[in-house]
Amino acid sequence: MFGTSGIRGPIGDEITAQVALQVGRALASTGADEIVVGRDVRESGRMLRRALVAGITECGSDVVDVGVEPTPTIARYVGDVDADAGVSITASHNPPEDNGLKLWSPSGQAFDTAKRDTITRTIDAEAFAFADWDEIGRQTTADDAAGRHASALQESLSGGSGSEPARRDLSVVVDIGNGTGRITADVLAAAGCDVETLNGQPDGGFPGRPSEPTPENCASACALVAATDADLGLVHDGDADRLLAIDEDGQFVGGDALLGLFATQAAGPGDRVAVPVDTSLAVADALAHQDADVVYTPVGDVFIAERATDPDVVFGGEPSGAWIWPDETLCPDGPFAACRLVEIVAQGGPLSTLVADLPQYPIRRDAIETRAKTAVMERVRDLATEEYGEVRTLDGVRIDTDSGWFLLRASGTQPLVRLTAEARDGADADALFEDAQSLLERAR
Repeated sequence: MFGTSGIRGPIGDEITAQVALQVGRALASTGADEIVVGRDVRESGRMLRRALVAGITECGSDVVDVGVEPTPTIARYVGDVDADAGVSITASHNPPEDNGLKLWSPSGQAFDTAKRDTITRTIDAEAFAFADWDEIGRQTTADDAAGRHASALQESLSGGSGSEPARRDLSVVVDIGNGTGRITADVLAAAGCDVETLNGQPDGGFPGRPSEPTPENCASACALVAATDADLGLVHDGDADRLLAIDEDGQFVGGDALLGLFATQAAGPGDRVAVPVDTSLAVADALAHQDADVVYTPVGDVFIAERATDPDVVFGGEPSGAWIWPDETLCPDGPFAACRLVEIVAQGGPLSTLVADLPQYPIRRDAIETRAKTAVMERVRDLATEEYGEVRTLDGVRIDTDSGWFLLRASGTQPLVRLTAEARDGADADALFEDAQSLLERAR
């Protein structure tokens, strides 16, 4: 049931009221007595919420409904109120016809492999513990989730509990993407930033731009930053678990560059940073200069969060825009990342200069649609083993060469096979990317 970031897919096809009902039943039947529930702005979330709550309460557990909020707000609230689990009804950056469910532990960590397996087995076996007529669960509504999250963000800007938020005179454009990320604009404005919002009207059809914060989708935000005196732009996806950025010249900052910046700011000698297998070599090279290192995980913030529980991992992130500071929370928190980036720019100077100080290597990415991604990837693995001998299969198929590497992997959330190739030289990157394309085409 679970992909790289929860249960997700098209409404009426993979994601139905029945799926939400079964997940609710399974959560309540496996020890979660109180469950926080919230959703993003997608209209289909109303239907899924009703089915999820029905499944939870008919198996005797209570629901705390926080309404429409960012995914990190929902995830944090589980621990804030000592609940046993949480569910965000969201498809994150996926198109508006999709939706899904992401499950949270009290630590803010998405359900790990063991917990996901327990839910799946319970649903497959229909091993539900239905409550007696007089023990049906209750539903209550909470109105303080956003306030608690905002307070945590304000404290991160102030540098300590009980003090006033540090004032910042930066000018910031916040592209909310018609999603739930208004909290970022509100907190930064309260901290003294001059904030201008873009696509600020919540709308589950995402009329302003597609939800995923790619360079192409964020062209309007880039133009707005370039046309004004803004110091930087901050860009969220639909549920605000992701953050990407735009420098003061209106240039979109790639996820690998932002990952390198966050990682080098967080890590010191002996520390490690958790990154997925499709991360640029530049991140490891930058960390090596300060005697820190990377540890690789499968792609997906749930796997980053699992590794971030290791005591020597001080930060984890994905080039897609999911950032985790384990000392703060184990959920990807786009608004917290926005506040952290504002602090970095306020103290360190222009974002373009900070990024230019990091190694930058040519990296090529693409995605090919296929409804047979599992079978295709099995064939890719067989062909790669025949042709290259040694391959890495932590997530997909990765081939390392003297000049660089390339990776083919099935998307965990969409019917796609993703291709990535990188080298320290542009010609080598092109050659590796062509090798990856050839391998995929033969497999298809």
